[in-house]
Amino acid sequence: MGTISFSALGNVFRIPELRRKLIFTLAMILIYRFGSFITVPGIPADRLTGALDDGIFDFLNLWTGGGLGNAAIFGLGIMPYITASIITQLMTVVVPSLAALQKEGEMGYMKINRITRFLAIGLASVQSVGFFFVLKSQTGPDGQSLLPTDFDLTSISGAARLMLFVVSMTAGTALLMWIGELITQRGIGNGMSLLIFASIISGIGPGIQTWLQLPVVTRLTIPVMLVLVTAAVVFIQEGQRRIPVQYAKRMVGRRMTSGGSTYLPLRVNMAGVIPIIFASALMAFPTLVGSSIPNAGVQDFINTYLGPYSYLGVSITCMFVILFTFFYTLVQFNPVDQADNLKKYGGFIPGVRPGAPTAQYLNRVITRLTFPGALYLAVLIAMPALFVNVFGINQRVSNAFGGTTILIVVGVALDTMRQMESQLVMRNYEGFLK
Repeated sequence: MGTISFSALGNVFRIPELRRKLIFTLAMILIYRFGSFITVPGIPADRLTGALDDGIFDFLNLWTGGGLGNAAIFGLGIMPYITASIITQLMTVVVPSLAALQKEGEMGYMKINRITRFLAIGLASVQSVGFFFVLKSQTGPDGQSLLPTDFDLTSISGAARLMLFVVSMTAGTALLMWIGELITQRGIGNGMSLLIFASIISGIGPGIQTWLQLPVVTRLTIPVMLVLVTAAVVFIQEGQRRIPVQYAKRMVGRRMTSGGSTYLPLRVNMAGVIPIIFASALMAFPTLVGSSIPNAGVQDFINTYLGPYSYLGVSITCMFVILFTFFYTLVQFNPVDQADNLKKYGGFIPGVRPGAPTAQYLNRVITRLTFPGALYLAVLIAMPALFVNVFGINQRVSNAFGGTTILIVVGVALDTMRQMESQLVMRNYEGFLK
């Protein structure tokens, strides 16, 4: 990607349909942000103020736009659906029935999406139950429990309050899934990605406020590092290797199709941010479990060795990220399927025989590309802990301006701008990406 033409960017608002899509997208994002401040019924909002802002909660609030810290109806964010989507895609490799559905086209996609939704509702229910017990075991700044005394599960009233809490947060996740799909269908960009984008952007304001209170040297260092990391993320995200593909002339019915040459673009980071999200969700689980156990020794042990800023916890997370990057890339880009498709349509890579040799060649290339991409994602996920432990930067600032945050913001922004540019070019307007 080169530069952005801001004069051509104004063409977006000259097309009524594109303008409506943009307004609709912004309206859905505003609804999401509004719901992130509506506390679940029965939870005293005044006791939550500043109670869930440190450690693992500060990390999780980054993905939910602060909704988790507010115990809001949108407190779980879109993460249960994202996790369910990852699990479903990974299961298509080992479950033959799901693999068969994947090859059925649009109808198969709709069935898999339905399975993903049900799985997301189940994950949201389990997570909301877990979060309820976390709230029950936590105390506020005044030393009092975050939940009133009548939240005793031994009584019918306490069990009813638990049901209300679980149903409210699960319904909020279901509503967010619907909003995300509406944005994808009627708005601009990928709805689920834009909801995560909005969550992360909402944390930049508090991050800036905390940054202004840091020492002068640290205040000057962070913007420089931010520019360097952003440049590196854009460079690697746009980096790709183009495999030349030649198509031979062949008969289709009574017509002779002309051969041609094109290329197969293989990105350095084909997995995107998915490995980071999945690894973060896995590593957040033991910390949340430890937070719900009313034992200071257990909580200290888990936070010390498995917390998001501990050296061991970060090392395990980086290992998960590398493993998931390789696995997810092979799920998204199967060399055998790609080689079969090329052979089916008369395509071949110059100097490589069709069939098994092509699959071996693509597998070798994708492995060499994925290794630096996996290391790149591991470095991004480790950056907040590096800032906190080595440079002594505040956790909130590290999360708000860390590598993962920049990766998601840059990736979603580029994808959305490409969609808008394709709409402009389709209507004979000048694009704004040069």
